[in-house]
Amino acid sequence: ITQDITVRNGSKRIDFATTVDWQEDHVMMKAAFPTDIHSQYATYDIQFGNLERPTHKNTSWDEAKFEVCAHKWADLSESGFGVSLLNDCKYGYSIEDNVMEITLLKSATYPNPVADRGINTFTYSLYPHTGDYRRGKTVREGYILNQPLSGYRIEKNTGAISDCCSIAKSDCENVVVETIKKAEEDSSVIVRLYETYNQKSDAQISVGFDFKEVYLCDMLENNLEKIESENNAVKIKVKNFEIITL
Repeated sequence: ITQDITVRNGSKRIDFATTVDWQEDHVMMKAAFPTDIHSQYATYDIQFGNLERPTHKNTSWDEAKFEVCAHKWADLSESGFGVSLLNDCKYGYSIEDNVMEITLLKSATYPNPVADRGINTFTYSLYPHTGDYRRGKTVREGYILNQPLSGYRIEKNTGAISDCCSIAKSDCENVVVETIKKAEEDSSVIVRLYETYNQKSDAQISVGFDFKEVYLCDMLENNLEKIESENNAVKIKVKNFEIITL
């Protein structure tokens, strides 16, 4: 196991960049972080939202939730302070009492006798923050870890570059622009967003290109309702954990 543990200037995040040559059978490797946080529930990131699970085993139902499938992060918070455990490709978490664990590698021999064998490279991060995951901006930090800024060399061009440009952006931090893609049936642009704080919001969605019309549509990209727009922006009402496709 080789690890680079990184603390960056101006960031609260501690990154554990890990490379493992894994050759085990019937062994599971986890990283565990004991904390002094008191909370009956932990919050786990899932696609287009998050969910809560108990941190105790008071009932058989609670005991059956010993590991939770999550995407970019899990969070344990009390009033005023919390800790998030982020990852870029590992999705099994277990948080019991005040100990946060993430499953890094496993080597069951059924159904795949060589599961996780070989060289594995991944990063997980410890992220202490003020308040809960909302105030601590854990959602944003999870995206930064999973989709870091990339730079590319291009040929010399003419003209000026604007100081600020975004293909699509939301003016509410809890309304996340998740997907920008070409429509399946024509050359329209699809923008999909979701609410992540369990909070009703009035959001303005602005895009960095000109368009003729904008429609609210379903997940199959069928137009449902035309929306008024001004200066390449639309205003929409977003419900708790709602997924919206434009």
